[in-house]
Amino acid sequence: MSTTADGSTASAPPLSSSTATTTAASAAATTAADPTATGAASPDSPGSAAGPRRAMGWLLRFAVLCLVWGFSFLFIKVGNRGFAPLQVTLGRVGFGALVLVVMLLVTRERLPRSARIWGHLAVAALLLNVLPFSLFAYSELTIPSTLAGICNATSPLWGMLLSLVALSEDRPTRRRVAGLGVGFLGVLTVLGAWQGFSGTDLTGTAMALGASLSYPIGWIYVRRTLAGTGHSHLSMTSAQLLLATAQLAVLTPLFSPMPTSFPVVPLLAVFALGALGTGFAFLLQYGLVAEVGPTTAQMVTYFIPVIGTAAGVTLLDEQLSWNTPVGALIVLAGAALTQSRPRRTTPSP
Repeated sequence: MSTTADGSTASAPPLSSSTATTTAASAAATTAADPTATGAASPDSPGSAAGPRRAMGWLLRFAVLCLVWGFSFLFIKVGNRGFAPLQVTLGRVGFGALVLVVMLLVTRERLPRSARIWGHLAVAALLLNVLPFSLFAYSELTIPSTLAGICNATSPLWGMLLSLVALSEDRPTRRRVAGLGVGFLGVLTVLGAWQGFSGTDLTGTAMALGASLSYPIGWIYVRRTLAGTGHSHLSMTSAQLLLATAQLAVLTPLFSPMPTSFPVVPLLAVFALGALGTGFAFLLQYGLVAEVGPTTAQMVTYFIPVIGTAAGVTLLDEQLSWNTPVGALIVLAGAALTQSRPRRTTPSP
């Protein structure tokens, strides 16, 4: 139901996307909001005759999704070299919507008809697409794509913090609260807090962190307003991206001059960001959630900053000091703790 930047998916919110990339679309968000939405089974379940083959199939799709969302931050950086940030974002949601609309036509599914649903989807599009995608694009004007990717991984930490403030139904435990502290310690490590944040653009970093904060806010809104609508993930996400495209089509000309040229490499980067990182990635993520469940599918989030960092260093010649990978590992460890759930104990007879 909700489309995130770079693989971020949701309960309030469970770790996934997200995006990333991301970004990109999240079938797991709907699954979390409506646990009956999918009936996922392990590909290696006893009743499966083709367990190993199916396992290889979903592992391959998982790897492709990691690559697509991991490269999203590189695509943003390259897109910024030829276009204004809002233009990059408009192209992103536009190409992503095009992919999903084509799939709607192929599958003969219909968009929602309820005005109430479209109204809530308009807010979801703002919180989960327009705002975070734009903030990430603006942030990468002044910060490396590697740092933007690491900031994206803080979404579960913000979600945990919101659950404490909002007193949501997703009750925090001591371990999850500890994960919040560990995660933000990792953020300070990435930014080099002991050096007074020297060499780090605080405005750009704040934009990237703000983009990551926008996701759990959007997830909470989606859970409370769009759960159990009866529409498919494809239908809802297509409508959401169409609304995001319309919103940006209005905003972009107001804040960005029309491009005077369309350089090939940045244009291809924007196309890849939208068609692959936002449209095609949704289809991959939805298939993974349906086959192996949201818990396994959301593990993609742990690989996004790793791939994003490798891409930025090797292809964009971005500098990498020791505290960046160390801090990223601490962030991911904290994020994993915030997603931990108490073990269910079986009562003794």
